[in-house]
Amino acid sequence: MEPITRLDHIADRLSLKGKSYRVAVAAAEDANTLGAIIRAAQAGFAAPVLVGNKQAIEETARLAGLSLNPDWILHQPDHASSVAKAVELVKEGRADVLMKGLVNTDLFLKSVLHQENGLMPKGQVMSYVCAIELPAYNKLLFVTDTAVLPFPDLKQKEAMLRYSLKMARRFGINKPKVALIGASEKVSPHFPNSIDYALLSKMAQRGVFGDCIVDGPLDVFLACDPASIEIKGVPTPVAGQADVLLFPSLEACNAFYKGLMLFAGGELAGMICGPSMPVVVMSRSESENSKYYCIALSCLMADD
Repeated sequence: MEPITRLDHIADRLSLKGKSYRVAVAAAEDANTLGAIIRAAQAGFAAPVLVGNKQAIEETARLAGLSLNPDWILHQPDHASSVAKAVELVKEGRADVLMKGLVNTDLFLKSVLHQENGLMPKGQVMSYVCAIELPAYNKLLFVTDTAVLPFPDLKQKEAMLRYSLKMARRFGINKPKVALIGASEKVSPHFPNSIDYALLSKMAQRGVFGDCIVDGPLDVFLACDPASIEIKGVPTPVAGQADVLLFPSLEACNAFYKGLMLFAGGELAGMICGPSMPVVVMSRSESENSKYYCIALSCLMADD
């Protein structure tokens, strides 16, 4: 099967499975979230479970001109109880995906991370991976970590790498090419991340991560521009055709991806990795289109 190269093709791949995934939306009284989940339901791959204040959800849908099935709504009076109930549904296997609606991210993640009632297996690392579609690149670009880990250590970078590889493979990329991003291609004690990169590259060469190519440190040109390989004279098996970019810090990665959104016409689908089931966390200001892509991605990743 050919790799998925556009975000709107995720829904096409899901349609081949013929399965509808139950998506529990915590505090669902948000117009863009409702628009996205209704669109996903109409496409046939999502079964909405709208957890929140019933009156507020119905009023939000009415004002947005959205047609809502009242049977989708599971009434909870406030945000705290909505998040707790949505997490409970996923934990008990009554939903396949958890999604944040109109609720504070800290409150939402606190429930996800709760030691007894949350969704994080013991010892697991939480991270964020997104797939970005760019007019100037010939395939999707998987980027990590834009949102969770400020300064990942070696163990966390290894988890980021594993999550990214899993996502890329789910998109049909059998041998993902991973570029470990730095300011230079040289390993140097002045850049501690480059030491971690050298270790990860060696682990990949020994087959620790399965069939993939991992190299770094590389700058973005060497990672994504084939012409730069000859210009700079730096041999790398990534060869300017990276599928995955792994960044050394949240600040670097966050600024990079937002620049792509603002200046390069990028669209993205992303999710939190590490919990027992997919978790969708997006800003309340994100567009309906972006939220739809995130729902589609989370459904694609829901089957292990």
